[in-house]
Formats: sequence, structure tokens, C-alpha cells
Amino acid sequence: MIDFEYTAPTHLDAAIKQLAATGEKAQVLAGGTDIIVQLQEGHRSAELVVDIKKIPELTQFEYCDGEELKLGAGVTCQQIYDDPKVAAAFPALTDAVRIIGGWQIQSRASVGGNLCNSSPAADSIAPLIAYNALAHIAGPNGRRTVPVDQFCTAPGRNILEDGELLVTLTLPRQGPFNGSAYQRFIPRNEMDIAVAGAGSWVRLDESGNHIKDAKIVLSAVAPIPVIAEEASQWLIGKAVSEANFAEAGELARRAASPIDDMRGTAEYRTHLVGVLTRRTLAKACERVQQGSSKVL
Repeated sequence: MIDFEYTAPTHLDAAIKQLAATGEKAQVLAGGTDIIVQLQEGHRSAELVVDIKKIPELTQFEYCDGEELKLGAGVTCQQIYDDPKVAAAFPALTDAVRIIGGWQIQSRASVGGNLCNSSPAADSIAPLIAYNALAHIAGPNGRRTVPVDQFCTAPGRNILEDGELLVTLTLPRQGPFNGSAYQRFIPRNEMDIAVAGAGSWVRLDESGNHIKDAKIVLSAVAPIPVIAEEASQWLIGKAVSEANFAEAGELARRAASPIDDMRGTAEYRTHLVGVLTRRTLAKACERVQQGSSKVL
């Protein structure tokens, strides 16, 4: 690892000034579970590492029943799943943060950091997109807000410019009769990176028997997380049934453009898209019918 300067500002403005002054040679540390490894292995370099864990705006979250969830970029995975209201209202996100590494990683890793690392296989990004989450960014030229589905631009790359910092994520109110789920497949427990993943969000009618709206988001099967638009739209108005989930899975496969690598072949990944879509749709609908998604 090449030597670098370390700083831990306590105010957002100070962090932005430090990042802007150093430009592309600066890196942000939230949990450090990605960036430290990348620096050690030479995949990234830095002259300055800015630790944001002491900035209150980036380490707090706010949620009231039925309202939006506001997550600081440094809020840890453990903080999310330890909060019963958040876990009940946003179960797909909870599914994802529970499987990002072991509990030691989860006590440090943040959803904001997972997004900024911008891996196609990142587990939390698909649920964020399914919930129509917004990324709130601050930099030397002011603040801006971008939908999370526009945040990642390529493997390991995103829209953040030099000097900019992800401050918060907001997940809007989901409304009644909604349910969601996220699942992934990994080749073995020792390789904690998804071969394929799928996050499904649904809104059912009052009877719980028909789908009024749906959104399916895939991970690890394209250069960036991808929305399966055709499958999502096809589900609207359809009955809650295994046959329809299976058909949506087949349609979702068309949105995948995977590669062959050491974790799996493109053919296998495409197959997994269908399986995971079917399973997450079934789980999301089950959660609505059982009343476990309590956003009203």
C-alpha cells in the first residue's frame, strides 16, 4: 500500500473542501470494507483518504411509520436491520444488508459505500432502485439529487465528480399493500460475491390477489444494475400465481447481458435470473399477504 494522508472531518463543508482540493487523488472512507482492500491490493490509489464517519449528517437515519426513509451515506448495514420499523417497511433492503459479508463487516459497511463502490454485483443497489431511491450529493458547486438508477455508469464507476460526496439516500413512502424481497446466488460461502441477484417490489390490490404495480431489478448480470422493464410491466394486472411469477422470470432473462467469469458462465447467470425473479416475486407477494410490510 502506498502512503497516504488521512483526515476525519466533523463537518460536511470541511470534507468537501478537502476532497475538492485533492481532486481525483482523494478517496472517501465510510466503512472502509471496500476501499481499504482496494488500496492494499493496488486497485485504487490515493494521496488523501477522507473518513466521513464523524460527520453527523452522514451517519444518522430518520424514519417514521409510513414516511420516507432518510439514510446517511455512512449508516451501517447493522443499523438498518437492527431497526424493526425499517426492516418491516423495506424488507428487500434488509434482505440485502443481512448478506453483505459477515456480522463484522455489517457493523462497518454502509449502504452508501456499497452504492459508491458501484460494483455490478453490489447487493444493496437493486433494492434501492426497486424503491425508487434518490441519492443526494454535495460538492464544491453545491448540491444535486439523482435517482439511484442513474448513479452507476460502469463497473466501479459512477456519476460522482471530483470533490463530490454522497451525503444521504432517501427511499420514498411505499404506500399500502406493497411487498419486496431480494435474493442472490453465490457459488460457495467463501466467495461472497453474487453470481446473479434479483430484487422484486410489488403492490397488490386490496384483495391481495392481483398485482397493481411491480418493479424487478437485477444485479451481477450486466455492467450496472438493470431494471427488467418488460417483465415489470407485464406483471401489472396479473394474478398472484406461481405461473405468472415464472413467466415474469422468463421475461426478466431478456434484460440480462452477463459475462463468463470465474463465478459462472453467462448462460448460467441468465438461468439464475429467471429463478431468482420467480422466488423474489413470490416472497414479496407473500409478505404483503401476511401483512409483514407495514408501510401504510
